Amino acid sequence: MFSTSSIINKLNHEEGTEYKKLCRLLKLSKKADKDKLDIALRALEELEIIDRNDNNEYFNVKESNHLVAKIRCSSKGYCFAVRDQSNEDIYIKENLLNYAWNGDKVLVRIIKEGVRRRSPEGIVDCILERSNQILLAKVEIIKDEVYGIPIDDRILCKIKLPKEDEKYKYIPENKNIVKIEIDLFPIGQQEGIGHVVKQLELNNNDKQDIDFVLSKSNINIIAKPQDLKLIAINQKPRLDLTSKNSYMFKSWNTDNSPILPILQIDKNKDDSYKLWVHTNAISERLDLCSKKSIEILFDSFESFPLLEKWNNFLSDEIYKSTKFKVGEVNEAISLCIDISNENEIISWSFQLTKVKCSLLVENKHLDALLTRKSSTRITSRILKPIKDYIEDLDKIIEISKAFRTKQISHGKIEIPKTKNNIDSLKELLVHNPVNYANEYLEPLDTGDIQTYLSPLLYEANALWFKHSYNYGLDNLSYISQELDYINVSEIIKNSELIDNDIELNEEGTLTFKQLLELCSDDNKKRILHKLLINVLRDNQVKLIRKEFNVIDSEKIISPWVMPSYDFINIINQFNIYNMIINGKRTKNTNGKIINIMEKDSWKEVSWNIYNSSTKKNIDIIFNEHIVDKINEYKNKVRQYRLNMINIKKVRKAETLLGNKYSGLITTVQSYGFFVEIKELFVEGLVHVSTLSNDWYEYRSRQNLLIGRKSKKSYKIGDIIDIKIIKVDILKYQIDLELV
Repeated sequence: MFSTSSIINKLNHEEGTEYKKLCRLLKLSKKADKDKLDIALRALEELEIIDRNDNNEYFNVKESNHLVAKIRCSSKGYCFAVRDQSNEDIYIKENLLNYAWNGDKVLVRIIKEGVRRRSPEGIVDCILERSNQILLAKVEIIKDEVYGIPIDDRILCKIKLPKEDEKYKYIPENKNIVKIEIDLFPIGQQEGIGHVVKQLELNNNDKQDIDFVLSKSNINIIAKPQDLKLIAINQKPRLDLTSKNSYMFKSWNTDNSPILPILQIDKNKDDSYKLWVHTNAISERLDLCSKKSIEILFDSFESFPLLEKWNNFLSDEIYKSTKFKVGEVNEAISLCIDISNENEIISWSFQLTKVKCSLLVENKHLDALLTRKSSTRITSRILKPIKDYIEDLDKIIEISKAFRTKQISHGKIEIPKTKNNIDSLKELLVHNPVNYANEYLEPLDTGDIQTYLSPLLYEANALWFKHSYNYGLDNLSYISQELDYINVSEIIKNSELIDNDIELNEEGTLTFKQLLELCSDDNKKRILHKLLINVLRDNQVKLIRKEFNVIDSEKIISPWVMPSYDFINIINQFNIYNMIINGKRTKNTNGKIINIMEKDSWKEVSWNIYNSSTKKNIDIIFNEHIVDKINEYKNKVRQYRLNMINIKKVRKAETLLGNKYSGLITTVQSYGFFVEIKELFVEGLVHVSTLSNDWYEYRSRQNLLIGRKSKKSYKIGDIIDIKIIKVDILKYQIDLELV
């Protein structure tokens, strides 16, 4: 089925598209679907979003007064149309939403400009794409009619259900939530219509948590298509490195977790080194130039853990046939980094290789390596079986530490992940070495070897950005943001967290690293980390083209080293593969052959690397429409991960109702304060209404609650005694009470 967004994406400003061609592009053959297209086209013409020329060809209006945005609603009924991070949000009154829901992609028209600190106001003229095809709801009977009431109170409507769905009526003791498939979205005076596809009974039933959280995050698990077939490996000669030792650093426990790269280290005669990063060659085994292949992959852009296993976005056939296994020969796409004896990057090159993984390096090996007393005498029972590999592993760990020091010196900050003692969450909380959605890094952790892999892969991804950008090639990248949007005074306001002897540098500023170091104890640091995480924006994927103005290349990375993890890595790796196979290495005039895969080779190249055919194939996958879809899906997965962690914490608290604990106040609001139970690492709310011994008022400047009579105050960092009195699985909420 097509969406309004897909119609607009198939049209452009200059060239018109005739009706029959548009039907072919949208893959519409049934009369009913074409009738719906006719209605949509007439509506878009009326709104002056598209137009039609004398030849009955459709095209987008170039100077439209509409803005593309996504609707974000709060539980209190405030709605905004959110544009990209550089543009102001637009306030939308409820009666001007035109039935747009939270998360929907829309076209907005500004009807009142913003003044002073007030946002501009607008109206939703067109819903481009619906975020929800499945709703979680409670079934209720209203005036003898059956309705689904969304449990997400940001969705401001109800859905009419058939009479037979009355049997799913909500019973609070069972917490029987239903999944509703939308048959007709509300429009004009017409109510939304849907039907129940599944019931979830959540009361004391954690087996349905995954299904519940996926649905709440708008993720549908779809069976992996088997018609995305593998193609033969290219017969171009590959560098044979199978006689060399190489290592996989792995903390993930499940067999189907994303395929991690393997590392190889070679010492040169001048005490410099070559560090090899070998990646599984998925991109060369797929026909990514086919629009059919892209459409198949469009259902899922990223692999993510389902607690006991992973949901892979690639089929089992692709995964198994390209997986690195110890002792087996594999084709790889590799990066060779030349490193000085001071661990500085000197040069690099990309190559097609054959490799063999020698050892799976796990957390037990890392712990033994870092805690051994002598670097020469090997007595550990864990290290003895791998004594021939220890020198290599020591050097790789040393380089990892040096790279991390460099990354911090270039402005990155480290924030540790929250502690956890819930066993079911272990796989979910293992460090992902190529997740760049966060504007911070996780510190190197002796209990998680994948954190030591992270600095190495960061540099490998950064080198591909530099290489591709210098050649004017498209890539998908993450750009580290300037952090000037953060209100540091809000953080400093929690002055109880920070020691009084604050010293600014010569420029009168304070770095984030210095700010973190000013916290005198672990509790204060943990709260400050939480504050920073809450205010730091998530990174979005960007399409960077030749004309993009790069000010600081050190702040940009283009992931490619883990193509089994997400679509970004696959298509960036596909670009590397195409450059190796199809890149033009010589200019006809002088016949000089350039190794275009080496550092700085671009300085000698004055011709286009790709011919028109290859460039056309590359353009199929490097476009803004795909980037938008990737970001949308990644936001859903991010929400899923947070929600899964939250529901498991609530499940833990559910078994401990009435128990008393010591807790740390982490956040203070006008309606109460949040307390972290230190033994459980879960957080709950002490609502101000439970503070019955006095009338408490919120003082925003001091960020505390204070009693009018007793002058008793509650502020961030206080240790108090509480007990768990109630949990709400549907809202992931834990209610606490003072003891």
